[in-house]
Amino acid sequence: MLQYLPVLVLMILLFVMMFGIGFIVNMLMKTTWLPCLFFVIVILPVVVYSMWNHDEATFWAHISSYRVVDYLTGVAGLAGTFLSGWAIHTLRVKGFKMF
Repeated sequence: MLQYLPVLVLMILLFVMMFGIGFIVNMLMKTTWLPCLFFVIVILPVVVYSMWNHDEATFWAHISSYRVVDYLTGVAGLAGTFLSGWAIHTLRVKGFKMF
């Protein structure tokens, strides 16, 4: 059980960090889903490319080399950005003005 604790801490940390960054970007740029788009279009390909061992022949061989922990942290970050967009959208619908 103790071996799963760092994974849980990393997932929570990445979720909170991406939620905070997404919330701030949503407030400043007055968009709702831009951080989700940034996460998918910019961050994930950068991580995939930077971790790529160029000795492997295919993209799918590289993707299959990741473990469940890597996917769980990525999903936690994406969930944080999605939840920040949902929170901003809900606040705007209820009449709150940010900046």
